[in-house]
Amino acid sequence: MGKPRRTKRITHAEIRQIISVKEVGRYPCKDNLYLNITESGTVNWCIVYDMGGNRKNMGMGAYHPKTNNLALVRAKCDAYRIKIKQGIDPKVEEQQELDLKLKTESQNKQLQENTFEKLAYKTIDAREPTWSDPKARQTWENSLKMYAFPVIGHLPVSEVETEHIVQILAPIWHTKYPTAKKLRQRIEAVFSRAIYYKLRPTNNPAAYKDNLEIPLGKSNHIVQPQPALNYKELPEFIRELKKRDGMGARGLEFLILNANRTTEIRKARWSEFDFDKRKWLIPVEAGRLGKTKKPHIVPLNSRSMELLLILREHKTSDYVFPNLRSGNHLSVNGMLTVVNRMHKERDWVDDYGTKIVVHGFRSTMRDYIAEQTEIDRDVAEMILAHTVGNAVEKAYRRGDLLEKRRVAMQIWCDYAYGIPQEKVVQLRA
Repeated sequence: MGKPRRTKRITHAEIRQIISVKEVGRYPCKDNLYLNITESGTVNWCIVYDMGGNRKNMGMGAYHPKTNNLALVRAKCDAYRIKIKQGIDPKVEEQQELDLKLKTESQNKQLQENTFEKLAYKTIDAREPTWSDPKARQTWENSLKMYAFPVIGHLPVSEVETEHIVQILAPIWHTKYPTAKKLRQRIEAVFSRAIYYKLRPTNNPAAYKDNLEIPLGKSNHIVQPQPALNYKELPEFIRELKKRDGMGARGLEFLILNANRTTEIRKARWSEFDFDKRKWLIPVEAGRLGKTKKPHIVPLNSRSMELLLILREHKTSDYVFPNLRSGNHLSVNGMLTVVNRMHKERDWVDDYGTKIVVHGFRSTMRDYIAEQTEIDRDVAEMILAHTVGNAVEKAYRRGDLLEKRRVAMQIWCDYAYGIPQEKVVQLRA
């Protein structure tokens, strides 16, 4: 059958007749609409139109007597012709709509795949290199596994609401506030990452101000300081401590003398000490200096030097206070065991009747300096390896007040060992 030139719109009957003959070709159906029959026998529609001086061909799907028949495809063709007259290319528009649909589907798939648990581990991985505490990753994971994952771990981060966070925190907000506070901060950090990578709206459901503070309220938790021995009892404690043998006792004595953290003593190496300059350089090492991000220099007082010289004569390890059985550093309970044994003979307690702990001796030293000397606050804080001053002061201060700290540490040493002071020394930063 030939391909007639049409002056009027084709009918359904004519379409059926063309299809029944199955002659390959393109058949005009008027108003830019064409029916195509291919060599493989497929039958489909298309619209042919001019746009910007170019002849274009846009497919309109395969012929179907019900779902894509002449009436339906003609209606679509008429709509396309209106767009063409308006300067809109229907083929370009359709491709843009398809691209947007595919992009939206991809984004939705990505949102569904990024669950809170998945993003939590990504947050931990990203932050881990900045942590000084080797146990930080474990504490993050444990708290999230225990409290957060059972409620929101499986949910996409885009679907988590403030109500979910309240469900997690409310049961422990007042009973376990330190845990709840850290947990909230960790959850908030996960959602901050989600917001940055556009995986959820900009509102952070774990934010506290003007958000969680409304349903949770303020906690009635009171921070309890580490039980510390009153400095007035320190000389007597030192006399009892000196009677005890062992690395734990000597490590504890050295810790008191220099107001150290436990791990600073346990991991102290001989290579860190300069005997000629009477200095100990504690390097930045995981878990040793708390949150301090730079090495800490300790000026060594007379009793500290005496202890080091005695210990060096019997050196058996790279560590100053080794575990004599393993050769490794002193165990985490090495000094605490000494205190616990001393408790059996007498209850060494703080001002509130609570048994003292090793870390409390830093407060003992700080209280003595504040109440019994005129040593400047900055000197005392630098002895404890605390950050001193605001951001501007830290930017401009280059000194470490070493000589002032040396004098202060000798005053502390003399007091602890009962050596009388001739006068109150004034040290101003």
